[in-house]
Amino acid sequence: MDRQAMEYHIRGLLQAIGEDPSREGLLETPKRVAAMLEEVLAGTAYSNHEIAQMFGKTFSVESDDDADSAIVMKDIMVFSYCEHHLALMYDMHVNVAYLPQGRVLGLSKIARICDMAAKRLQLQERLGSDIAAIISEAAGTPDVGVVISGCHSCMSARGIRNTSANTVTTTFAKTDYGVTYESTCFMQRRTGQHHLSGNRRSKIRRRQRAGAFCQLRTKAPKGTERGKGGRSALRRHTQNA
Repeated sequence: MDRQAMEYHIRGLLQAIGEDPSREGLLETPKRVAAMLEEVLAGTAYSNHEIAQMFGKTFSVESDDDADSAIVMKDIMVFSYCEHHLALMYDMHVNVAYLPQGRVLGLSKIARICDMAAKRLQLQERLGSDIAAIISEAAGTPDVGVVISGCHSCMSARGIRNTSANTVTTTFAKTDYGVTYESTCFMQRRTGQHHLSGNRRSKIRRRQRAGAFCQLRTKAPKGTERGKGGRSALRRHTQNA
């Protein structure tokens, strides 16, 4: 980032709104704001691929394609800035679920990926897609689900000023066939059965499990967050979707 250019334009912005940048309270404001922007928008300097490489530390685990297991991390707190108004997106809770394929990410890396992806001018919908793409690459699995809930000051502090509104977005990494969890469930409801080969059906079931774990969130009964203890509850959720 160009610190000098940011300071110059912040000073100009203060003048444009009728302030005096030379008064005591604003004298160092351009420098402070430039430093803040470098910190809160640090993710702008990196592509999704670079973030995946940066936080891609994994550990080997025994893998069983028939096992109903998932890694779930809930309530990862992040904040970001809306690219439309440069307004704060706050109280953002990120839930991430993925099905490992022989290797698992270090737990702190999941939170770091969410944090770095949020440190950009963002849309909440794109933030979910970015997190899913990064975790998919870093963990080496296509089976990733991301649910984000958050408040937007572009709605709460201006315009309609609705302070109670909470936005929820759901993102699922696509299969090799471009089939998402939502479209799969829609097909099941409409047809009552799968019109897929066994191999493709198995892959989509893995995607459904990741999505189901992510959507269960706080409603999941004890023992359903990871491993075979959650098989029955997860299967009921997937079948009833």
